[in-house]
Amino acid sequence: MAAPAVEATVATALRSVILRARKAAEQVGRDPERVRVLAVSKTKPVSLIRQIYDAGHRCFGENYVQEIIDKAPQLPEDIEWHFVGHLQSNKAKTLLTGVPNLAMVHGVDGEKVANHLDRAVSTLGRHPLKVLVQVNTSGEVSKSGIEPSSVVELARHVKQHCPNLVFSGLMTIGMPDYTSTPENFRTLSNCRADVCKALGMAEDRFELSMGMSGDFELAIEMGSTNVRVGSTIFGPREYPKKAT
Repeated sequence: MAAPAVEATVATALRSVILRARKAAEQVGRDPERVRVLAVSKTKPVSLIRQIYDAGHRCFGENYVQEIIDKAPQLPEDIEWHFVGHLQSNKAKTLLTGVPNLAMVHGVDGEKVANHLDRAVSTLGRHPLKVLVQVNTSGEVSKSGIEPSSVVELARHVKQHCPNLVFSGLMTIGMPDYTSTPENFRTLSNCRADVCKALGMAEDRFELSMGMSGDFELAIEMGSTNVRVGSTIFGPREYPKKAT
Protein backbone atom coordinates (compact mmCIF):
# COMPACT_ATOMS: atom_id res chain seq x y z
CA MET A 1 0.00 0.00 0.00
CA ALA A 2 1.42 3.39 -0.96
CA ALA A 3 1.83 5.98 1.78
CA PRO A 4 -0.80 8.77 1.85
CA ALA A 5 1.91 11.41 1.26
CA VAL A 6 3.01 9.61 -1.91
CA GLU A 7 -0.57 9.35 -3.12
CA ALA A 8 -1.15 13.07 -2.56
CA THR A 9 2.02 13.85 -4.49
CA VAL A 10 0.88 11.66 -7.40
CA ALA A 11 -2.49 13.41 -7.64
CA THR A 12 -0.78 16.81 -7.57
CA ALA A 13 1.67 15.70 -10.28
CA LEU A 14 -1.21 14.55 -12.48
CA ARG A 15 -2.94 17.92 -12.21
CA SER A 16 0.32 19.67 -13.12
CA VAL A 17 0.81 17.48 -16.22
CA ILE A 18 -2.76 18.08 -17.39
CA LEU A 19 -2.36 21.84 -17.00
CA ARG A 20 0.95 21.77 -18.88
CA ALA A 21 -0.64 19.72 -21.66
CA ARG A 22 -3.55 22.15 -21.99
CA LYS A 23 -1.19 25.13 -22.10
CA ALA A 24 0.97 23.49 -24.79
CA ALA A 25 -2.11 22.87 -26.95
CA GLU A 26 -3.46 26.38 -26.48
CA GLN A 27 -0.12 27.95 -27.38
CA VAL A 28 -0.37 26.55 -30.90
CA GLY A 29 -4.11 27.08 -31.27
CA ARG A 30 -5.11 23.46 -30.74
CA ASP A 31 -8.17 22.24 -28.83
CA PRO A 32 -6.88 20.89 -25.49
CA GLU A 33 -9.74 18.39 -25.48
CA ARG A 34 -8.11 16.69 -28.48
CA VAL A 35 -5.07 15.77 -26.37
CA ARG A 36 -5.26 12.63 -24.25
CA VAL A 37 -2.90 12.35 -21.28
CA LEU A 38 -2.17 8.68 -20.62
CA ALA A 39 -0.95 8.00 -17.09
CA VAL A 40 1.54 5.18 -17.76
CA SER A 41 1.59 3.06 -14.65
CA LYS A 42 4.07 0.27 -15.46
CA THR A 43 5.69 -1.20 -12.32
CA LYS A 44 3.42 0.93 -10.12
CA PRO A 45 0.97 -0.56 -7.58
CA VAL A 46 -2.78 -0.66 -8.00
CA SER A 47 -3.14 1.64 -4.97
CA LEU A 48 -1.40 4.49 -6.81
CA ILE A 49 -3.46 3.93 -9.95
CA ARG A 50 -6.58 4.05 -7.79
CA GLN A 51 -5.47 7.40 -6.36
CA ILE A 52 -5.18 8.84 -9.85
CA TYR A 53 -8.58 7.35 -10.69
CA ASP A 54 -10.11 8.91 -7.58
CA ALA A 55 -8.71 12.27 -8.69
CA GLY A 56 -10.93 11.94 -11.78
CA HIS A 57 -8.54 10.53 -14.37
CA ARG A 58 -9.65 7.63 -16.57
CA CYS A 59 -6.94 7.12 -19.22
CA PHE A 60 -4.13 4.75 -18.27
CA GLY A 61 -1.35 3.02 -20.17
CA GLU A 62 0.58 -0.18 -19.49
CA ASN A 63 3.61 -1.67 -21.25
CA TYR A 64 3.50 -5.34 -20.27
CA VAL A 65 0.75 -7.87 -20.96
CA GLN A 66 1.10 -9.73 -17.66
CA GLU A 67 1.03 -6.50 -15.68
CA ILE A 68 -2.08 -5.08 -17.32
CA ILE A 69 -4.05 -8.33 -17.05
CA ASP A 70 -3.11 -8.51 -13.35
CA LYS A 71 -4.09 -4.92 -12.62
CA ALA A 72 -7.20 -4.35 -14.76
CA PRO A 73 -9.52 -6.73 -12.85
CA GLN A 74 -8.62 -4.99 -9.57
CA LEU A 75 -9.72 -1.58 -10.84
CA PRO A 76 -13.01 0.02 -11.99
CA GLU A 77 -14.39 -1.05 -15.35
CA ASP A 78 -14.76 2.50 -16.65
CA ILE A 79 -11.00 2.92 -16.94
CA GLU A 80 -9.86 3.45 -20.53
CA TRP A 81 -6.82 1.16 -20.83
CA HIS A 82 -4.22 1.68 -23.54
CA PHE A 83 -1.55 -0.92 -24.25
CA VAL A 84 1.56 1.09 -25.15
CA GLY A 85 4.30 -1.56 -25.10
CA HIS A 86 5.58 -4.02 -27.68
CA LEU A 87 2.97 -6.73 -28.28
CA GLN A 88 3.96 -10.18 -29.43
CA SER A 89 1.36 -11.70 -31.73
CA ASN A 90 0.96 -14.80 -29.53
CA LYS A 91 -0.10 -12.56 -26.61
CA ALA A 92 -2.89 -10.79 -28.49
CA LYS A 93 -5.73 -13.02 -27.30
CA THR A 94 -4.37 -13.11 -23.74
CA LEU A 95 -4.37 -9.31 -23.66
CA LEU A 96 -7.90 -8.92 -24.99
CA THR A 97 -9.31 -11.69 -22.80
CA GLY A 98 -7.74 -10.23 -19.67
CA VAL A 99 -8.71 -6.61 -20.33
CA PRO A 100 -12.28 -6.35 -21.68
CA ASN A 101 -12.12 -2.55 -21.33
CA LEU A 102 -8.99 -2.20 -23.46
CA ALA A 103 -9.53 0.91 -25.58
CA MET A 104 -6.49 0.97 -27.84
CA VAL A 105 -3.29 -0.86 -28.77
CA HIS A 106 -0.54 1.59 -29.69
CA GLY A 107 2.15 -0.73 -30.99
CA VAL A 108 1.00 -2.62 -34.08
CA ASP A 109 4.22 -3.07 -36.03
CA GLY A 110 3.39 -5.76 -38.57
CA GLU A 111 0.66 -7.65 -40.38
CA LYS A 112 1.07 -10.70 -38.15
CA VAL A 113 0.20 -8.95 -34.89
CA ALA A 114 -2.62 -7.06 -36.63
CA ASN A 115 -4.10 -10.34 -37.90
CA HIS A 116 -3.85 -11.95 -34.45
CA LEU A 117 -5.60 -8.99 -32.83
CA ASP A 118 -8.30 -9.04 -35.51
CA ARG A 119 -8.99 -12.74 -34.94
CA ALA A 120 -8.97 -12.33 -31.16
CA VAL A 121 -11.55 -9.54 -31.30
CA SER A 122 -13.75 -11.70 -33.52
CA THR A 123 -13.38 -14.79 -31.34
CA LEU A 124 -14.22 -12.89 -28.15
CA GLY A 125 -17.13 -11.06 -29.75
CA ARG A 126 -16.00 -7.71 -28.37
CA HIS A 127 -16.50 -4.35 -30.06
CA PRO A 128 -13.90 -3.34 -32.66
CA LEU A 129 -10.51 -2.40 -31.22
CA LYS A 130 -8.74 0.86 -32.04
CA VAL A 131 -5.11 0.37 -33.05
CA LEU A 132 -2.16 2.57 -33.95
CA VAL A 133 0.65 1.53 -36.26
CA GLN A 134 4.06 1.94 -34.61
CA VAL A 135 6.71 3.72 -36.66
CA ASN A 136 10.45 3.57 -36.05
CA THR A 137 11.30 7.25 -36.49
CA SER A 138 14.87 7.04 -35.19
CA GLY A 139 16.25 4.34 -37.50
CA GLU A 140 17.61 2.46 -34.47
CA VAL A 141 17.47 -1.32 -34.86
CA SER A 142 16.78 -1.71 -31.12
CA LYS A 143 13.40 -0.01 -31.46
CA SER A 144 10.20 -1.73 -32.52
CA GLY A 145 8.17 -0.27 -35.31
CA ILE A 146 8.15 -0.25 -39.08
CA GLU A 147 10.15 1.97 -41.37
CA PRO A 148 8.39 5.16 -42.48
CA SER A 149 8.45 3.90 -46.08
CA SER A 150 6.26 0.92 -45.09
CA VAL A 151 3.65 2.81 -43.07
CA VAL A 152 1.05 3.24 -45.82
CA GLU A 153 1.20 -0.45 -46.72
CA LEU A 154 0.60 -1.62 -43.14
CA ALA A 155 -2.08 0.99 -42.49
CA ARG A 156 -3.87 -0.12 -45.65
CA HIS A 157 -3.67 -3.78 -44.53
CA VAL A 158 -5.26 -2.97 -41.16
CA LYS A 159 -7.94 -0.80 -42.72
CA GLN A 160 -8.86 -3.16 -45.54
CA HIS A 161 -8.17 -6.65 -44.19
CA CYS A 162 -8.81 -6.43 -40.42
CA PRO A 163 -12.54 -5.73 -40.10
CA ASN A 164 -12.49 -6.05 -36.31
CA LEU A 165 -9.81 -3.38 -35.90
CA VAL A 166 -10.22 0.38 -36.28
CA PHE A 167 -7.07 1.90 -37.77
CA SER A 168 -6.84 5.16 -35.84
CA GLY A 169 -3.37 6.59 -36.40
CA LEU A 170 0.35 6.27 -35.71
CA MET A 171 2.68 5.95 -32.73
CA THR A 172 6.41 6.38 -32.15
CA ILE A 173 8.77 5.91 -29.22
CA GLY A 174 11.67 8.00 -30.49
CA MET A 175 15.31 7.57 -29.61
CA PRO A 176 16.97 4.56 -27.90
CA ASP A 177 16.93 6.31 -24.53
CA TYR A 178 13.18 6.95 -24.90
CA THR A 179 13.66 10.65 -25.58
CA SER A 180 12.50 12.20 -28.81
CA THR A 181 13.64 15.00 -31.03
CA PRO A 182 11.68 17.38 -33.25
CA GLU A 183 12.89 15.25 -36.17
CA ASN A 184 11.21 12.15 -34.70
CA PHE A 185 7.95 14.02 -34.26
CA ARG A 186 8.22 15.61 -37.71
CA THR A 187 8.77 12.20 -39.29
CA LEU A 188 5.59 10.88 -37.68
CA SER A 189 3.64 13.93 -38.80
CA ASN A 190 4.90 13.40 -42.36
CA CYS A 191 3.81 9.74 -42.17
CA ARG A 192 0.36 10.92 -41.09
CA ALA A 193 0.13 13.13 -44.17
CA ASP A 194 1.16 10.23 -46.41
CA VAL A 195 -1.35 7.81 -44.87
CA CYS A 196 -4.22 10.29 -44.91
CA LYS A 197 -3.58 11.08 -48.57
CA ALA A 198 -3.30 7.41 -49.56
CA LEU A 199 -6.31 6.19 -47.59
CA GLY A 200 -8.55 9.23 -47.83
CA MET A 201 -8.55 9.96 -44.10
CA ALA A 202 -9.00 13.36 -42.46
CA GLU A 203 -5.85 14.56 -40.67
CA ASP A 204 -7.83 16.38 -37.99
CA ARG A 205 -9.39 13.09 -36.80
CA PHE A 206 -6.16 11.10 -37.02
CA GLU A 207 -4.43 10.01 -33.80
CA LEU A 208 -0.73 10.54 -33.13
CA SER A 209 0.80 8.90 -30.05
CA MET A 210 4.11 10.62 -29.38
CA GLY A 211 5.73 12.32 -26.43
CA MET A 212 6.59 11.10 -22.94
CA SER A 213 7.58 12.68 -19.62
CA GLY A 214 10.57 14.60 -20.96
CA ASP A 215 9.07 15.96 -24.15
CA PHE A 216 5.28 15.78 -24.10
CA GLU A 217 4.78 19.54 -24.44
CA LEU A 218 6.88 19.67 -27.61
CA ALA A 219 5.00 16.64 -28.93
CA ILE A 220 1.65 18.36 -28.35
CA GLU A 221 2.89 21.49 -30.10
CA MET A 222 3.80 19.27 -33.08
CA GLY A 223 0.42 17.55 -33.24
CA SER A 224 0.34 14.68 -30.74
CA THR A 225 -3.11 13.56 -29.59
CA ASN A 226 -1.80 11.02 -27.04
CA VAL A 227 1.06 11.70 -24.65
CA ARG A 228 2.36 8.80 -22.55
CA VAL A 229 3.44 10.23 -19.20
CA GLY A 230 4.77 7.92 -16.50
CA SER A 231 7.62 9.05 -14.25
CA THR A 232 6.51 12.71 -14.14
CA ILE A 233 3.24 11.53 -12.56
CA PHE A 234 4.22 8.39 -10.66
CA GLY A 235 7.89 9.02 -9.90
CA PRO A 236 10.89 6.90 -10.97
CA ARG A 237 10.30 3.31 -12.05
CA GLU A 238 10.99 0.62 -9.47
CA TYR A 239 12.08 -2.46 -11.35
CA PRO A 240 12.54 -5.76 -9.46
CA LYS A 241 16.16 -6.52 -8.68
CA LYS A 242 17.60 -9.43 -10.59
CA ALA A 243 18.98 -12.33 -8.62
CA THR A 244 22.76 -12.50 -8.61
